Amino acid sequence: MSSSTNTPSQTPPLDDSAILVPPKGLAILAVLGPGLMWCGEYIGSGEVILAPRAGAVLGIAMLWVPFIGIVTKFWIGLAGARYTVCTGEGMIDMMSRTPGPKNWVLWPVFAGQLASGAIATSAIANASGIFMHYFIPSIPSYWLGWTITLTVIAMVWSGKFDLLKTAMSILVLVIIIGVFDVAVSTWPGWGPIFTGIFGFQVPEVPEWARAAKEVEESPWREILPLLGWAAGGFASQVWYTYWVLGAGYGMTHGRGYGEPLDAEKLGQITRESALRLRGWCRVVACDATMATAIGIVVTIAFAIAGAGVLGPAQVAPKDENVAIELSQIFGGRWGEAGAHLYVLAALAALVSTLLGQFAGWPRLLADCARILVPGVAKVAWKIQFRTVLILYAFSNMVMVYSLGVKPVALVKLGAVLDGLLLTPLQALAVGLVLYLVMPRFYSEEVRKILKPHWIFAVGLVLAFLVFGYFCVFQIPSAIKG
Repeated sequence: MSSSTNTPSQTPPLDDSAILVPPKGLAILAVLGPGLMWCGEYIGSGEVILAPRAGAVLGIAMLWVPFIGIVTKFWIGLAGARYTVCTGEGMIDMMSRTPGPKNWVLWPVFAGQLASGAIATSAIANASGIFMHYFIPSIPSYWLGWTITLTVIAMVWSGKFDLLKTAMSILVLVIIIGVFDVAVSTWPGWGPIFTGIFGFQVPEVPEWARAAKEVEESPWREILPLLGWAAGGFASQVWYTYWVLGAGYGMTHGRGYGEPLDAEKLGQITRESALRLRGWCRVVACDATMATAIGIVVTIAFAIAGAGVLGPAQVAPKDENVAIELSQIFGGRWGEAGAHLYVLAALAALVSTLLGQFAGWPRLLADCARILVPGVAKVAWKIQFRTVLILYAFSNMVMVYSLGVKPVALVKLGAVLDGLLLTPLQALAVGLVLYLVMPRFYSEEVRKILKPHWIFAVGLVLAFLVFGYFCVFQIPSAIKG
């Protein structure tokens, strides 16, 4: 795209008032929100199930897994959100602009996310049914899973789920506070914690787990799923740009979902507007940093609680007993009431994640379809969104019943498919567009103001190398083992 097409002389300059004045200092705290939605979506199965289980099986020596997973994905989410602030379009449209053959990135993304989305939502629905079965044992868990799925879809369809999200958020906060308390009560000391985070050890699976056939012999089968869904997977980084769109940061103000950028308007951005956009970039940096800090602390706390409570009891939560076994985290400290509270709050975290998934995946897939199949763009966005909801409702009904009571296995599969396989490609595409494509939309003066710092390149290259290594070497090794 030539710069001449971006700055047509016959069009008046973009009105600076179209971009809101960004807050500064402590006032930034008043507009933070997309990061909290990001946390509400990804603090779910990865933290409630995978982190305590990995802590129980591998101990705190594996704390580097969630740490490195969250820190590297932070750069993908933040870089994508920065692009959204500066252009007004989400990450899927961003990735469609990757240099090279047309849509060479989006075709594998569409195929991979169509499959991983169906499996991941089914995994959370399956786990939710198991946790609900803890309270209503007279009803089969798959019926409960279906009920939860259809209820969530109905709310997402209507767009009216703020009250439920508030209630879920309160319960999620309860479980986070409780897990912190358990982690503190079983605290191994700063030395082991530091070694666990920065030692990069790969612990052996203990004899008790192998003897009971609770865990496969390869520790990577515990490490890879947790790495995949720490801070969410591929889709979570895409959804973060959607939450930024909804918040109206920068160029997203007044725009809706499913709209590509307006190259003509970007070419008209003045110096004053560019400075405002740079201010909104600082806001989104604070927002994403807050979400990352929460994710690191919470996930590590769950892992420490699992290592301190479930490890000594030689329990690796699995299958239909997963809710009962996980309830020991609170039960050993606060008795039966504590056990009930853990299961209830964990159920809330899973339902909150399911809400985020059913709100996010239809948007992601609708964006892919709109770009890859131009005729889809003629269909109203709401119809595209609801069509995917119906398809996912059907897939959940089939998978939750046919795959049986295997919440841990399903969650681990969903985590690897969504969180690992496409992440290197995501990091590569985001980096190429941020540095090679986005600058073309602006005048020379604006380009200098909005130029991303070199640290973004470092973070994205690190994410590409880290997840590329796990995809190329450790996933095949774990499957073979």
